[in-house]
Amino acid sequence: MTTKYIKKILEAHVYDVAIETPLDPALNLSKRLDNRVLMKREDLQSVFSFKCRGAYNRIYQLMKQKKISGVIAASAGNHAQGVALAATRQGIDATIVMPKTTPDIKVKAVQARGGKTVLIGDAYDDAYQHAIGLAKEKKLEFIHPYDHPDTIAGQGTIGMEILRQHNDGIHAVFVPVGGGGLIAGVGAYIKYLRPETKIIGVEPEDAPSMAEALRKNRRVVLDNVGIFADGVAVKQVGRETFRIAKLCVDDVICVSTDEICAAIKDIFDDTRSIMEPAGALAVAGMKKYVANEQIRDQTLVVINSGANMNFDRLRHVSERAELGEKREALFAVTIPERPGSFRTFCKTIGKRGITEFNYRYSDDDDAQVFAGVKLVNGLKEKEELLQKLKANAYPVVDMTDNEMAKNHVRYMVGGRFPDVSNEVLYRFEFPERPGALLDFLTRIGKRWNISLFHYRNHGAAYGRVLVGLQTPADERKELVSYMDRLGYRYWEETENPAYKLFL
Repeated sequence: MTTKYIKKILEAHVYDVAIETPLDPALNLSKRLDNRVLMKREDLQSVFSFKCRGAYNRIYQLMKQKKISGVIAASAGNHAQGVALAATRQGIDATIVMPKTTPDIKVKAVQARGGKTVLIGDAYDDAYQHAIGLAKEKKLEFIHPYDHPDTIAGQGTIGMEILRQHNDGIHAVFVPVGGGGLIAGVGAYIKYLRPETKIIGVEPEDAPSMAEALRKNRRVVLDNVGIFADGVAVKQVGRETFRIAKLCVDDVICVSTDEICAAIKDIFDDTRSIMEPAGALAVAGMKKYVANEQIRDQTLVVINSGANMNFDRLRHVSERAELGEKREALFAVTIPERPGSFRTFCKTIGKRGITEFNYRYSDDDDAQVFAGVKLVNGLKEKEELLQKLKANAYPVVDMTDNEMAKNHVRYMVGGRFPDVSNEVLYRFEFPERPGALLDFLTRIGKRWNISLFHYRNHGAAYGRVLVGLQTPADERKELVSYMDRLGYRYWEETENPAYKLFL
């Protein structure tokens, strides 16, 4: 049974370093999902994560028992900051062993809070083994990030706050899962007082340590874990956390990287805060649960567990969020190689927003186009567009779920072709709006054959296009005159070394 944890959670010592975070309504998500979504804002802690609760309670309880001079921990970042902060408050030294893959923002945050950092290995488990060795060698107290009753109790104060802040019924609480400390503490407390409330864990598809453990009814060691959601990149859940999870957890949902990115955007839309990938897991899982179970008019609580996001990851998140939300489709389409075929193709797509449009001349018969299209109605609209393209005799392949296409091919479309005669290269800017690309192609006209085309919608006010036109030397002046009349800002790039080397 888990009843012993109720007393431990009620007596947990966390508020020297933690605050009682708000339980905020997510208005946009609630409206979109036809449920009442409440966000437990652990990203608002001083270390931007819930981990300070468990770390401080563990160190506090340890120092009540005996005198210690220093502590050591292994962490991908958030627990590390909690330990460093707790140790500093208690006037002792903290050494933190972190994977080399830890985002730089977390390493610097640990150092800023007085912790000494040691970087080793590629995942948490590598850091853990090294930290255990150092603890024995230097006689330091090891502060486990999740698998200790004091740590679990500290995290469990989040469950206590949730029930205090929302006295009415809760259909489900969604909890991100790494080693299991958070879901064990929250689950133990909520299931004791509200057994009807579902406790649902959420893990990345490439790090399903709790899902696999519950499925096999034993702790498993994953061969590999993905590190996009580095805060939960754990190969094996804890022994004590698994024991509690078997009693308290109703289900574990696994989500993709694209779904996590979409959840980061959802949280930003509602809070103007940017979660780290692990911090957005609960929202991603909640959305998947709602879609699968088709529930409505229920109260759903998600724990936004952390916001230690590396700034340079935002590019990737932004790229993948639309795909994760099913708001973008990627197609490979074959169109005839002749003047005007681009414009005809864009008319078939209609006034939908174009996110990407890549093409390079390959032969005189067919042109291969890689296109990204914005969707309003998700998968239904994508299927309708696919059928429309096929009905217009376009050979088309859906690349939306093709990982190689999403990660590599979309950026590699093009290359050097041995004989594209009379090609000149121009770069354009035009005001960005739905249908703007079709307007641009219409104004370019059919006079000169398009031999290269690259367009991406960057979310800016202006669309940017790189276009190659096959124009004989005696028509160049006429082309320049025509470009001037188009009314767009443009630059000729025919002599650009990047063009000569790669295109």
